[in-house]
Amino acid sequence: MTDPASAAEQLIPVRPEPTPGPPSRTAAFFDLDKTVIAKSSTLAFSKPFFDQGLLNRRAVLKSSYAQFLFLMSGADHDQMDRMRSYVTAMCAGWNVEQVRAIVTETLHDIVDPLVFAEAAELIADHRLCGRDVVIVSASGEEIVAPIARALGATHAMGTRMVIEDGKYTGEVAFYCYGEGKAAAIRELAALEGYSLEHCYAYSDSITDLPTLKSVGHPSVVNPDRALRKEAAAQGWPVLTFLRPVPLRDRIPAPSGAAVATTAALGISALAAGALTYSVLRRLSF
Repeated sequence: MTDPASAAEQLIPVRPEPTPGPPSRTAAFFDLDKTVIAKSSTLAFSKPFFDQGLLNRRAVLKSSYAQFLFLMSGADHDQMDRMRSYVTAMCAGWNVEQVRAIVTETLHDIVDPLVFAEAAELIADHRLCGRDVVIVSASGEEIVAPIARALGATHAMGTRMVIEDGKYTGEVAFYCYGEGKAAAIRELAALEGYSLEHCYAYSDSITDLPTLKSVGHPSVVNPDRALRKEAAAQGWPVLTFLRPVPLRDRIPAPSGAAVATTAALGISALAAGALTYSVLRRLSF
């Protein structure tokens, strides 16, 4: 008997199709960790944080172990809560500008080799179809925004920490996770005029189920067991991304079908996108 998930992986194309019907503003929402990049974006910066004196060796070892567990088994709600507590406690007292400087200086060395080639190509195809691309992640906005900019995204949303006197307090102002992430997407859609029934969303984790259900075209990427089961029940596309390729070694090439059907729109969208990158920093709930 054919496994429904396997059949979906074989039959459903990865490439997005141009939105039919009258023109409307649309977007593609991408989770970051294990969807666009192959690791946890937060934990990936453990070494440069250690090199700059923000972490000790014990903390680096704990981060490496957490990264291993994340890669092997994904993260359910309890694991995400534990990771949030660990990261916020770890960051308490850190200088915000120092963190931003470290991320900026090491971004390409740390993140470039982790980006899935399939994700970068899919992002390029969505831009060519005239859609905004939004990177939305539970990682901190200081990490998510620069990665989104490097990927050519139009918006970024991430967890926002409380800052006092230029330092993190260890408290969270906005946790971009679960239903909170979906609510942020709905608010952005209202601000930007996106038609969510024509929008796309991509994630690997069952914790992003509210996000996936908020759009008309959800797809799961390298899904954990629970999300794979949900995707089979819902009939959602199941995509497999396997090839982390350094961005600097590859110019993303849109698919032939997308080029043939949306070339004129895509050229103007890409040109505009290069000039209009913005980050949604402040969302109130």
